[in-house]
Amino acid sequence: MSKLHRYAFIDLYDMTSGISSTKEQAGHGAPFVSFSTVFNNYFLPDELTDLMDTSEREQEVYSIKKGDILITRTSETVDELAMSCVALKDYPKATYSGFVKRLRPKTEGIAYDKYMAFFLRSKYFRKVINNNTIMTLRASFNEDMFSFLTLYLPDYEEQVKIGDMLYNIERKMRVNNRINDNLQQIAKTIYDYWFTQFDFPNEDGKPYRSSGGQMVWNEQLKREIPVGWSSASIVINPLSTVMKPGVDVFDRKEYLATAEVNGTSISTGSVVEYATRESRANMQPTVNSVWFAKMKNSVKHLYLNTEMQPLIDSTILSTGFCGIQCTELSFEFIASFVESSYFETIKDILAHGATQEAVNNEDMEAIRFAVPTDNILMKYHETTRGMYAQISKNICENRKLTALRDWLLPMLMNGQANVAD
Repeated sequence: MSKLHRYAFIDLYDMTSGISSTKEQAGHGAPFVSFSTVFNNYFLPDELTDLMDTSEREQEVYSIKKGDILITRTSETVDELAMSCVALKDYPKATYSGFVKRLRPKTEGIAYDKYMAFFLRSKYFRKVINNNTIMTLRASFNEDMFSFLTLYLPDYEEQVKIGDMLYNIERKMRVNNRINDNLQQIAKTIYDYWFTQFDFPNEDGKPYRSSGGQMVWNEQLKREIPVGWSSASIVINPLSTVMKPGVDVFDRKEYLATAEVNGTSISTGSVVEYATRESRANMQPTVNSVWFAKMKNSVKHLYLNTEMQPLIDSTILSTGFCGIQCTELSFEFIASFVESSYFETIKDILAHGATQEAVNNEDMEAIRFAVPTDNILMKYHETTRGMYAQISKNICENRKLTALRDWLLPMLMNGQANVAD
């Protein structure tokens, strides 16, 4: 590997604060980059789904161009400060949040955008940020910190090789995530069609309710349900049971807190030992278990089927999760119910607490659903099993790719390994 060159961060980039916006501006207008988009991505998505009503002048001042680095400027904890996200193309009319700083390259041929995306998320740079942050009420990435940060970068050509290789790994992970998002949407559509509208296939293959299928009033659900169906709570029902805290004795395992789960992505947790683990590290994952975060406004789900066996064997979970043990037959149905907006809405309504609002088992007795007949449950299992299996396979592959990326990153950056031509 080529010799590392020392640069002052401020000599390579100009730093600009983001737009100060109001609630009235949000949800319509031009593309907008939020704090969460920057925090959760190495690279800006191709399409920006958030919108903000901004003027032409604001779009000019707070523009986003190829090579720009967006970096979170404030956080309640040092560990979450200065998380970066790189733009690989121009984003016409787009602006960015006031909780974000924009770093725009002053010159070309010194810092390669794809390399910088990984360098700024590396353990080395995270350590630099941690060591130079002064906590008051919140951690802050400001002009003073920016002015004295130093970067050590290899030759530009070496950066290109490293950046492109790591980007290919990242791109494969993003493809898997997009596939999972699409599969989840398909499963959600089927669930809504079958179990909200009750238009599951009847004996003739036609939609049950729309074809005149017999319905009866259910007093507990306050709605009509198909004849032969019943109702039950998520706590007490014939399809699943709520899991209790407690883990099997182990030497060392990966501990997954709710913060490690983001959609279908599962980040790497911390390694803990049985005797010294924190008290919250006390939930045992099992095959055919469904998990959700108990906290209000926290949409975090884990669906652990047979394909997730590697994760099941190597992890323990936080008591911030509630686990529901399903059967092989009921797994996809319970997973889809927990994924539904109805479930999350009722969970949030029931959540309570002085410091952190959350639900407990007693609260969840009020979360009820229509229990289908065995033959409909079997049909749903057969219809969606492949989707959930593929989602799990993609999650496991992404965890392997993440481990590979994180293993390669420091060795490539300090010269222990290099990328062949």
